Amino acid sequence: MPHTSVSTLEKELKDLIIDACNVPDPPDDFPDDAPLIGPDSPLGLDSLDAVEVVVAVQKRFDVRIGGEDISREVLQSVETLAAFIRREKG
Repeated sequence: MPHTSVSTLEKELKDLIIDACNVPDPPDDFPDDAPLIGPDSPLGLDSLDAVEVVVAVQKRFDVRIGGEDISREVLQSVETLAAFIRREKG
């Protein structure tokens, strides 16, 4: 995988999440540290969407997000998700 700059990976993740969860009216942009899942999510994602995000990210980036605790930690925000992918890809 080619080296991905910080903003590029976050942007790609946002697009992937919006697409995977069929977000009807996504904001033009939202902070990388905004909550991804739950009532404070700018995308309005819930726990079912979290499953979609995990599946899409695992397929696209060939990483494994295992276990509920890990998922909850990794899916806090686009920022934590990007950090996880970078860590896994070394």
